[in-house]
Amino acid sequence: MLDSVYLHTRLRDHLPDQAWAAVAPQVEAALAHWREPDHGIWEVRGKPQHFTSSKVMCWVAADRGARLAALRADRERAGRWSAAAEEIHADVCKRGVDERGVFTQHYDSDALDASVLLLPLVGFLPPEDERIRCTVLTIADELTDGGLVLRYRAEETDDGMRGAEGAFTICTFWLISALVEIGEFQRARDLCEQTLSAASPLLLFAEEIEQGSRRHLGNFPQAFTHLALIHAVTGVIRAEPSRHAIGLRPAG
Repeated sequence: MLDSVYLHTRLRDHLPDQAWAAVAPQVEAALAHWREPDHGIWEVRGKPQHFTSSKVMCWVAADRGARLAALRADRERAGRWSAAAEEIHADVCKRGVDERGVFTQHYDSDALDASVLLLPLVGFLPPEDERIRCTVLTIADELTDGGLVLRYRAEETDDGMRGAEGAFTICTFWLISALVEIGEFQRARDLCEQTLSAASPLLLFAEEIEQGSRRHLGNFPQAFTHLALIHAVTGVIRAEPSRHAIGLRPAG
């Protein structure tokens, strides 16, 4: 939410007092709780952990909050929130990376999690950073089934659920966007075309896609999936301006 407010404010060069009154407490709340374990973006039913993506989102709150404060000439908050963002950033880089240089699901695990694909998308580190590149490529190689991205490996995650699940569509679009960021344009384009070909006859996407049958599972249509779709396709098109735009084709 704070990232969206920042992007809107930067474009308009104005943040109304009423909006600022709502935004500032959100930054303070993130900073008050960022050191606590939680259940992560996927709301797993196991015990709370220090999920890497949760820490990064607290960094986003502090970083964007500091930028907004600077735009408003609020020096006290800008300085304090910027310092907090630096502290969170250092903590994630120290505790959220395994021996391979890959960002992990949480601080006490070497398991992969698709949520860390958000790191290059929110600007946590530059795309040329070797840890970002290694993370994106490792997820592309090791956290996919039939080319589509899983949230995580169920056998490595205490999520309180039984059995297998489909690939999470939003995660595949995150991977496409992340591949564009690190310069893997052809791989991003190929995956984008493959994923778009799995669209339903209505040219919409569900929350999950069953890897073998390409059946759509879960919530349908899923709004977040389509936001990630737009971002991914736009990124691929911008990366290859001289080539034809990707067409959305129905399954079958």
